[in-house]
Amino acid sequence: MTAKRPTTRIQRKNTATILDAALEVFSAQGFAGATLDQIARQAGLSKPNLLYYFASKEAIYVTLLTDLMETWLAPLRALDPEGEPVDEIVGYVLRKLDMSRRFPRESRLFANEVLSGAPHFSARIDGELRALVDEKAALIAAWQAEGRLAALDPRHLIFSIWATTQHYADFDVQVRGVLGTEGDGHYRAAEAFLGRLYRGALAP
Repeated sequence: MTAKRPTTRIQRKNTATILDAALEVFSAQGFAGATLDQIARQAGLSKPNLLYYFASKEAIYVTLLTDLMETWLAPLRALDPEGEPVDEIVGYVLRKLDMSRRFPRESRLFANEVLSGAPHFSARIDGELRALVDEKAALIAAWQAEGRLAALDPRHLIFSIWATTQHYADFDVQVRGVLGTEGDGHYRAAEAFLGRLYRGALAP
């Protein structure tokens, strides 16, 4: 059991409030460091009220990860076999970068899970994620065989995209400290840089 199905407006609102509070706590503390008391305080609810909606800390965490996986995979699913290969991959890079800008807590949540060995999500990584990467790697390899892309290892290309885009969310403090910036204006510079970098690397 993960969560009680919300049936009223108040229940839907409370469920959303709990998940947002949990995202804040888990992204900062990780699963091991987070507590139900912290989540309840962040949500402005009592712990018994929180437990009415979710049976445990793990139930909240798995719900967040499950929802995140759907959001996180959407940009990769969107690679269009009928599109121009370089444009499709650069478009994927920029969509991933925009996700780091808009969803930094979600990125850190997933990073913390993976860094701890993915104890709650290894089956999805070994199954759904691997299957999607295999599918898109085959598409990239087909484009390369047609001479439309440089001969780069497709899976390592995808890994590099994750690394260069999610870095801006997962290492936000470091990025801002080095650049001396506030706000998210540096994402425009990152977008221009990464677009040029990958177009140069991908050109056949």
